[in-house]
Amino acid sequence: MKSTLPRAQAPDPPSTLPGTVPAAVLLPLALAGAIGPFATDTYLPALPLIVGEFGVSASVAQLTLTAFMVSLAAGQLVIGPLSDRVGRRTLLILGSVGTAVAAVVCALAPSIWVLVLGRVAQGFFGAAGIVLSKAVVVDVGRGAGVAKAFATLMALQSVAPVIAPLVGGAVVPFGGWRGVFWLLAGLSVVTAIGVVAAVPETLHPGDRRTGGVMSTLGDMRFVATSGPFVARVSVFVFTFGVLFAYISASPFIYQDMVGLSPTAYSVAFTVNALGILASNLAGARLVGRFAPERILATGVVGMLTAIAVLVVVVALSPAGTLGLAPVTVGFILLTLSIGAILPNAAALSMQATRGHSGSGSALLGAAQFSLAALVAPLTGFSGPHSALPMLAVMGACALVVVVALTAVLRRSARAG
Repeated sequence: MKSTLPRAQAPDPPSTLPGTVPAAVLLPLALAGAIGPFATDTYLPALPLIVGEFGVSASVAQLTLTAFMVSLAAGQLVIGPLSDRVGRRTLLILGSVGTAVAAVVCALAPSIWVLVLGRVAQGFFGAAGIVLSKAVVVDVGRGAGVAKAFATLMALQSVAPVIAPLVGGAVVPFGGWRGVFWLLAGLSVVTAIGVVAAVPETLHPGDRRTGGVMSTLGDMRFVATSGPFVARVSVFVFTFGVLFAYISASPFIYQDMVGLSPTAYSVAFTVNALGILASNLAGARLVGRFAPERILATGVVGMLTAIAVLVVVVALSPAGTLGLAPVTVGFILLTLSIGAILPNAAALSMQATRGHSGSGSALLGAAQFSLAALVAPLTGFSGPHSALPMLAVMGACALVVVVALTAVLRRSARAG
């Protein structure tokens, strides 16, 4: 397909919100970018089964999360800058096909280490959808419409963590954890078909970067040393660190400490994920009425409140046990708040990278998933019957968010 979407224009006046990306393009982009949550959340209910089948500890089983996240980060550092030079569409297609093949390797894994290697490949190829879905939005969008497009894109992608655990919980009792990866292989094939059918090339040849490796490194260094980008991306990345602390610890908190079955855990996880979806949908409507920085600050206050609630819940509960209702209240408040932060932090970050959007998206994603890779094993450090490591990680990440948000708000006040 040789057709292209319109080139990005100068920002429109604040009173208007132009459409940025057609719905027919947003849908496959959302599916391609949902590989992260879908390839994680569908098999979360099966983590204890992986521990049992291979006879490994919870931390070793969580290495399948770490391997995926590290590779997801590394893949974005390669694919993002490369797309600034060769375009977006071909790399999106190759990424979807590669993700399907990697999922088959995971489904057939005879050992934990083959599974880890399969997850490495799945993460690398899956990086294409995550990094390029953002880059396409910036290629086409302009002004406040970029924030609206990101809110819409993330709302669509938020469907993945809502339905993924339910799907995983339904598949695991019949197909085991291997059935989950067969499902992921099929989903990747569907994604590839959607990209081929609906996503045109959005980076015009005249807008592409030129040069070799040194030029690529120069582009990334330029973006990485930009003050506005660093502050904004820090809000995004460390908020995601809080979210991933919850994601990686939740199977053990709900199943080992609350006492839920894998299927019941899937339902609880889905209820919590609805918080992110609800905030994303609300955010798509609020953009244009309120400044992204204001929505960002409100979300951070909510996130800090949620962490405080969870600390109180854990402190007042007997060691090794937690009540379903109080834990769920804390987690829902957490996801509602994070759903308000992430789209606006991503939009503000990417607006600071125009002209280098592939490199900017790559750095954002690489930092995001590198931190997630570190968070996953840390949350299981004290075993499956303690929530303290999760809370410690959340608290440390939230502290960085507060510092970074302060810098964002000060810069915004000076610009205003």
